[in-house]
Amino acid sequence: MNEKITTFLNSGLLEKYLVGATDAAETAKVETYISKYPEVQNAYNTLQFNLEIVAKKNAIEAPKSILDNIIETLDDRPLIKLSTLNKYKSWYKIGVAACVASIIFAGTSFMFYKQNQKLNDYNSLLNEENQVVVDEIFDLRSDIENNNKKLDAVMQQFIKLNDPETYKYIIQGNSRAKELKTVAYINPREKTSMIDVVSLPKLPEEQCYQIWAELQGKMVSLGILNEADRQLRAIPYTENALALNITIEPKGGNSIASLNNSVATISLQ
Repeated sequence: MNEKITTFLNSGLLEKYLVGATDAAETAKVETYISKYPEVQNAYNTLQFNLEIVAKKNAIEAPKSILDNIIETLDDRPLIKLSTLNKYKSWYKIGVAACVASIIFAGTSFMFYKQNQKLNDYNSLLNEENQVVVDEIFDLRSDIENNNKKLDAVMQQFIKLNDPETYKYIIQGNSRAKELKTVAYINPREKTSMIDVVSLPKLPEEQCYQIWAELQGKMVSLGILNEADRQLRAIPYTENALALNITIEPKGGNSIASLNNSVATISLQ
């Protein structure tokens, strides 16, 4: 069934035509569709059949005794009898037609209500889907922006690592931490320092590894090393540092290096 016929059948014109509620233009249109499209003809026949069923179901026949009593009270003039009977039949037909029209109107109204409800539900669903798409696009843009930032950071690190002025220092653990291994990258010209944690032996929860820069007569903390953060990261650059030292300190770090707990050291000179 094509869209044109479906639209016509859903318009309610066929029902209006059936109960005589169409104007001249609507009547002509309905009759054209009935004669031209078998689907419309079938729908019209079905409505007629249903109308007959509804009319018969809702029709109330007057008891014969009442009609006989009314006729007996009148004179024998045929005109009066015929007029009375015809009037009764006319009111009977009007009542049935009104009943059928009300049922069809209620059915049509309910059909339009359901269609409107479906349309509202569809629009609501469409709005929700559109919002989901907008949110996904926003998240995608955010992800792209974050990935671009990460890529820029990696490129900057790559550039620094490949700078001829960047010096690479491999720091390996002593007998107290044989599996410890980190790599430091220091560029005196750019005044940048980075460290790559390769491996750190596991410590008790109340301890941690801390890296220090050794200057003339003092140790400067460069931060805590964590195996869970095994990636190249920046550490503070220390001008004129003589060496790097890794010690075991209380959890959270220490303000003064515990040199007696040193597990790795390397000279920068």
